[in-house]
Amino acid sequence: MCILMKPQRRPLSNMGTEEDISQLAELFRLMGDTSRLRIILKCLHTPISVSDIATQLELSQSLVSHHLRLLRTARVVRSERRGKQVFYVAADEHIQCVIEDMVAHISEPDQNEEDD
Repeated sequence: MCILMKPQRRPLSNMGTEEDISQLAELFRLMGDTSRLRIILKCLHTPISVSDIATQLELSQSLVSHHLRLLRTARVVRSERRGKQVFYVAADEHIQCVIEDMVAHISEPDQNEEDD
């Protein structure tokens, strides 16, 4: 479970509108791309520049910039300008918690395997 203080949550029963479900599906689709997920992980806790992300992930700066543009539009990351450089970091605690909770989930033993 994410150890960050979680703000008041909207009940999942209120997620019934097609627009909400579509928006959520699009967010998971964006985060489901391997390159974008690797970028999100680099931005999770500390602001990092496009060039540092590109170097660390061995991707081109233009590809990283393209992915960051999509992630910023979806409010997954936010940008911070420092002089001439732009740094990216997870947009908020929600993003950190989603990723951390999913990492914890995949690290747990598979309960179904024990039942077999």
